[in-house]
Amino acid sequence: MVKIVLLVNTDLIKYHIAMRYNSLFTADMDYTLLMPGEDIPEENLKACLALKEAGVALTLGTGRSSYLVSKFADAAMIDVPLITGNGGALFDHKTRKHIFSADFAADKTRSMLELMLDEHADATLYSTEGIFFTPDSDRRWFCERYNEGVPEDKKAPLFTIDKTTDPIPPVNKFLLQNPDPAMTNLLVNDPDLEVCFSGPSLLDIMTKDTTKGKTLMILADHLGIPRDMTFAIGDSENDLSMIEAAGFGIAMGNADDNIKEKASYIALSCEEMGFADAVYNFVIPKVKGLI
Repeated sequence: MVKIVLLVNTDLIKYHIAMRYNSLFTADMDYTLLMPGEDIPEENLKACLALKEAGVALTLGTGRSSYLVSKFADAAMIDVPLITGNGGALFDHKTRKHIFSADFAADKTRSMLELMLDEHADATLYSTEGIFFTPDSDRRWFCERYNEGVPEDKKAPLFTIDKTTDPIPPVNKFLLQNPDPAMTNLLVNDPDLEVCFSGPSLLDIMTKDTTKGKTLMILADHLGIPRDMTFAIGDSENDLSMIEAAGFGIAMGNADDNIKEKASYIALSCEEMGFADAVYNFVIPKVKGLI
């Protein structure tokens, strides 16, 4: 069962954006806007500014936790809500408040957590309260690295979780690193779950029908932007839903062929600044009616 938690009133957001933007561009982060573990390249930052000047609202559509994106959103001058946790949440990084979170029912969270603990899985749980790691998780270093040099009020809140944790926090996504094939098969075949790989060794588990694409359409509706003025760019399996949902889907040059087949435009690779290529040669010309 999905528990959608609406956490703030969005009327002011709708008004704010409707006055400034005519379209919406959603960008995946890793291997699209930037390389994992690196900052956004200068050329891509310039493209972000060009989008704003063209009246295009830029947001992120990422599998990352809400608490691992703010410094990138600030660098890219993003002032609209962010799609995080593979569509599991909409997050206002300026106020650090969630607009909504597609949380698992408490009993489902508990049963999945116990399964992962019993199997000594490397699991990370995404919550509106922070990021939770099982004792066998090897992902904490990634989040601690993000916190380096970040102001105290913008650091990701990090916690350990086990069977003694009470109460269990609300959870909108489980992330498994190098999952056991048997566990992967069990989760993929659970009718209550939405499961996909966000990387070669990273398995994302959300509530059923929770995807980047679905949340992109929710965001566009809240901002008063029609579907035919929405764009999405990505490279991986977890980006396919938003590439298909947007009015115009863009595949990175480093994307798999099945992603490229669904795209309206194929950009250069991430290392070749494919994001900037898409902005200058497709998104802005399309918005201006030049192509």
